[in-house]
Amino acid sequence: MDFAEHRFDTVEGPKIYAREYAARGSGKLPVICLHGLTRNSADFEAVAPRIAELGRRVIAIDARGRGQSDNDPDPLHYRPEIYTGDVLYIMDVLEIPRAVFIGTSMGGIMTMLAGLTAPDRVSAAVLNDIGPEIDPAGIKRIGSYVGKSTPVATWDDMIAAVKATQQVAFPGRDADFWRIFAHRVARERSDGRIEFAYDPAIASAFSAAPDTTPPSMVPLFQALATRPVLVVRGAISDLLSPDGVATMKRIKPDMDFVEVPNVGHAPTLEEPEARTALAAFLAKVE
Repeated sequence: MDFAEHRFDTVEGPKIYAREYAARGSGKLPVICLHGLTRNSADFEAVAPRIAELGRRVIAIDARGRGQSDNDPDPLHYRPEIYTGDVLYIMDVLEIPRAVFIGTSMGGIMTMLAGLTAPDRVSAAVLNDIGPEIDPAGIKRIGSYVGKSTPVATWDDMIAAVKATQQVAFPGRDADFWRIFAHRVARERSDGRIEFAYDPAIASAFSAAPDTTPPSMVPLFQALATRPVLVVRGAISDLLSPDGVATMKRIKPDMDFVEVPNVGHAPTLEEPEARTALAAFLAKVE
């Protein structure tokens, strides 16, 4: 499906890029798709068209420093609350008062922040492999590679680099999976070399406190307790543990939940289990 491209000015200067997929039909609230730490809107290139076919306008946003959004000259701006402010601003510009949020990992933290700081803007939420309690093992693994790569000569080299860091989360996948994955997370530079599609400076939070246990975000999740919530967990995730899911269920016993087999952090939402759960969830919310 074709999509429109937008670039939005921000007060601090960086332009924020977003893809917009037009709804097939009308009458349902739009969906805002928010990616993880080192990812970008291409993560939703297969998911967003399917949602649009369900009658919902879809906006997939590149956080500043990722994808086609500008890098921020001040690394201190690479924080979830800043990214969330960008999302709410884009909703204002596009005249979207309320939406369903789908957030993967960091995007889920942004979703919870939006639910706390702008509760009228979030009608329902999908949290993909993230919750208010983050397993330190996953943070340590991500911190071991984020911001530490260098450009490579060929796409084959990039595919190998992606597989080396991500096959723990996607065991047994074929060559086509890794080719698609690499082209979503990387880009070709003007000199022909291939690099990951994010500013290495986003790793500053990890270098500042590499061994710190992540703080509890229970108040953020509690802010979503009055709204429909779907939680997706990769069955071998090292970021969202079964105990973390149990905490979420204690706070919100009526939340929807699906576990995706043979996937770690984080499901692509293209897996049959995730796809079915997402479609069923969207069918019953505004």
